[in-house]
Amino acid sequence: MASVPSVEVISRAGVMLMSAAAEKLGLAEEDPDTAPVRDLDEARRLITALAGLITSSVEYLGPHAGAMRDGLQTLQRAFREASAEPDPPGQGPGEKYTGPVH
Repeated sequence: MASVPSVEVISRAGVMLMSAAAEKLGLAEEDPDTAPVRDLDEARRLITALAGLITSSVEYLGPHAGAMRDGLQTLQRAFREASAEPDPPGQGPGEKYTGPVH
């Protein structure tokens, strides 16, 4: 790990959080609404952790920042759509770090 640049470690951690959140949202399944692995509570935690990581390290991500932010917003929107009662704007997962996502 000593030879791996920090931006690579941060990016890998972000991709791992994105992948795990997508799984917990059921996005890897043909029908996310009936996915047996769907767990919105777990997805909320992962999305919030991802938002904190991206927000706190955006200055180091360089060209990766845009793609990471886009992925985060996609997950935040998917979470809102999957929720039976969506959180008010600004209170969804990670929105305390990113601001409201509509």
